[in-house]
Amino acid sequence: MAAAPVPGSLSPGRLSLSLLLLAACVRAEVRPGLRPEIHSLRGNHWRIRNGNGSVRAAAVVPGTVHSALFTGGIIEDPYYRFNDDAYRWIALDNWTYSRTFTLPSDVSKWKRVNLVCDGLDTVATILINNITVGTSNNMFSRYTFDSTGVIRERNFIEVRFLSAVSYAAQQSAQHSKYPVPPECPPIQQRGECHVNFIRKEQCSFSWDWGPSFPTQGIWRDIRIEMYNICHLTYLTATTVYDEKTQKWSVEVESFYDVVFSKPIEGELTVNIPSLRTQQTYKIVLENREDSRSKVRLEINQDASVDLWWPSGHGNQTGYNMTVTLTISREYHIEKSIMIYFRTVELIQEPVPGSPGLSFYFMINGLPIFLKGSNWIPADAFLDRVTFDVLQNLLQSAVDANMNVLRVWGGGVYEQDEFYNLCDELGIMIWQDFMFACALYPTDQSYLKSVKEEITHQIRRLKSHPSIIIWSGNNENEAALALNWFHIPSSNITLYLSDYIQLYVNTIREIVLEEDRSRPYIASSPTNGEESVQEKWVANNPYDVHYGDVHYYNYMADCWDWTRFPKTRFASEYGFQSWPSFSTLEMVSSPEDWNYNSSFINHRQHQKAGNKILLYQTQIHFNLSHSENPLQNFKDTLYLTQVMQAQCVKAQTEFYRRSRNEIINGQGLTMGALYWQLNDIWQAPSWASIEYGGKWKMLHYFARNFFAPVLPVAFEENGTLLIYGISDLSMDLKLNLQVKVYQWSLLKPVCVYATERFILKARSSAPVYKEVTDNLLRRCGCSRYNCVVIFYLEDNGQQLGPTNYYLLSSLKDAQMLRKPQINATISQQGETYRITLQTSSIAPFVWLDVGNVTGRFGDNGFIMVEKTKQTTFHPWRRTSISELKQSLRVQSLPDVY
Repeated sequence: MAAAPVPGSLSPGRLSLSLLLLAACVRAEVRPGLRPEIHSLRGNHWRIRNGNGSVRAAAVVPGTVHSALFTGGIIEDPYYRFNDDAYRWIALDNWTYSRTFTLPSDVSKWKRVNLVCDGLDTVATILINNITVGTSNNMFSRYTFDSTGVIRERNFIEVRFLSAVSYAAQQSAQHSKYPVPPECPPIQQRGECHVNFIRKEQCSFSWDWGPSFPTQGIWRDIRIEMYNICHLTYLTATTVYDEKTQKWSVEVESFYDVVFSKPIEGELTVNIPSLRTQQTYKIVLENREDSRSKVRLEINQDASVDLWWPSGHGNQTGYNMTVTLTISREYHIEKSIMIYFRTVELIQEPVPGSPGLSFYFMINGLPIFLKGSNWIPADAFLDRVTFDVLQNLLQSAVDANMNVLRVWGGGVYEQDEFYNLCDELGIMIWQDFMFACALYPTDQSYLKSVKEEITHQIRRLKSHPSIIIWSGNNENEAALALNWFHIPSSNITLYLSDYIQLYVNTIREIVLEEDRSRPYIASSPTNGEESVQEKWVANNPYDVHYGDVHYYNYMADCWDWTRFPKTRFASEYGFQSWPSFSTLEMVSSPEDWNYNSSFINHRQHQKAGNKILLYQTQIHFNLSHSENPLQNFKDTLYLTQVMQAQCVKAQTEFYRRSRNEIINGQGLTMGALYWQLNDIWQAPSWASIEYGGKWKMLHYFARNFFAPVLPVAFEENGTLLIYGISDLSMDLKLNLQVKVYQWSLLKPVCVYATERFILKARSSAPVYKEVTDNLLRRCGCSRYNCVVIFYLEDNGQQLGPTNYYLLSSLKDAQMLRKPQINATISQQGETYRITLQTSSIAPFVWLDVGNVTGRFGDNGFIMVEKTKQTTFHPWRRTSISELKQSLRVQSLPDVY
């Protein structure tokens, strides 16, 4: 309801009298000690059993059946070797969670007693004291079950789950009017079928980077809530900036379950102490489960408001806001949340010199180049994704100079701690709704479930400044436009209608109702406004003149920048690699340590993926020649990481240098989000961080190619060009240092410094240009025996990372010697300093300390000086002696 008395047929005088009588009734009903009570049902008091009762175990909530069985010693680590196949029986069975719990003896005094389930995975019947109180069929919804007439002092609860695999198959079979593809995942994914018929984490049925573990369990909080008058269910805050008055306000919405028999008049006080802003409003709440209050708080004009900025562009200042509802001066509900002031706009407007529209984000009126990656679930068993796991991964993103992550639509809406951390770290979130790579049914029961899901998630998440866009799905516009599922042309209209019904008429309408503070697009990739004009499904959603683009090409030379789409926004691109040996070792046995082993083939879920990896690697590198099978295997893992890092580097640098230029009508690129940041298990994938948090070579590269200021090089028509790139908000006066080295020498054969130039704020521009043959002739080089090293300087001080340009494939490099690299380790507090000395230039130097978890200050670099220092930051207690024993240093020539 709005912040005003409820209109009615009574005259103003009689209405006031009625409200006074109502207030008196409320005061009479509210007795001391009757504030709402919450009793958590989390913890280790639960038991699980399978369908016939033959398997039983203790369980922790939140949790999953698999986790309980593993903790109880009934199964091995589900990730070990082939256990994803061996434990398929778990997902095919039905499991029941049960426990007893006790409430205060005077439980009957409460007018409403609810069982609240923030996350049930997925299809379940819930019983309290052998009486059914509700059912669930959506993993992403919050369920509230009225248990008032069932609850006693001593209680027994059961949550009877139905196999998600069985349920999905049943739903598909019942949808007999027409098929909804795809029926099953590709065979190499070894997954389960009909995942699009269940509102559950889509990748839990398998993906091309993940296993099939269709979990069951109580995966989020579960509790008893007891109250007599009303209860706060959601509190949201949206900050609004008025361009005309140049003033901020806060739109505060609160939602209540009201159980009092008549409308309730109350006072809502909103207070932001640090901004010296407080206001009290008269509100009236209707007698219903979803009574809404909406007020607008004007910020004190004398207060100085600090904005929330993405990482690298400013601070992430937040303010504590407290909302208090008071009824009859005796009944109080109070809740505090953090609020942040920022604006977001998605700019789609005509581009001079180019057909189409721009596609970029303005944060607080400033165009921001989005640098980052794509986020998938960090574990198949979500109860294992602890705060420490999230913090490590998200801090790793910021440490690699990222400012954005896309929460991909085949996973889950992440836990509150994820978004809180993103708020604090300045990580923008592109938030997909959970639909991916499939068509979906649109029967009324399915749409009803989706409406409840979307409404809940928007209300839960909309207060986070980190979320800058809602996106309806992952790749489903492209699936229809390019007919991925081979739908007969006579039937395509039916599926187009379903698409619009789901993402436009249902999801978009809810977004417009619940949250107009950030943009919505129906899909990714999409042509944005052009897709809307083409009735929501563009003829070519990959058109580089509009929207965002996903691009993968494993057959082309990934060093050839002319193959990359010069798109407005690159939201997915990437290449696979294998994780390190120490990561694989934990889930394998010695017989698996061969690139052609059954285990290696089992873990590869991309069609012909292992062959593609070797093919792409061999374009520019020689494969290992080691006759030792284990060393050969380790070398191959290393080479795939070198290949992946170099490929993504080339593509990302291409996108970053394309931010200001239009060539042949293409360009103005304002986003680069490679696929993907993190891993779900120990397997080959596109990730830059391995399962467990270890950085791949790609992630060390990302810290450089996403640096706020850096130079990048490429060749065009026989000319070497170097661009300067800056994300900073000020112009810079710089010069470029260019050094050419022969592979056999540790001293440059040629050094050149440009005159000082101005690199404009938030720009990319050429700062060096020379015919490559002239450079080689001047330096006494050929393409095969030299490498170009370069960096930017500000008054003699290096600014940004050192970069390099490889003039030829390294498998063709001449005079490249096998270096002798010695390492010494010293300790400085909790950090370890590693000093390297090399006998010759060493490309792609890789330091590894096996199972000692932690992070290096620099890794995967080209060592062109005799001595280099880096650091190691351990995540557990270690010692110099352990590191000396564990440290392995290799470079590319060691493999040849």
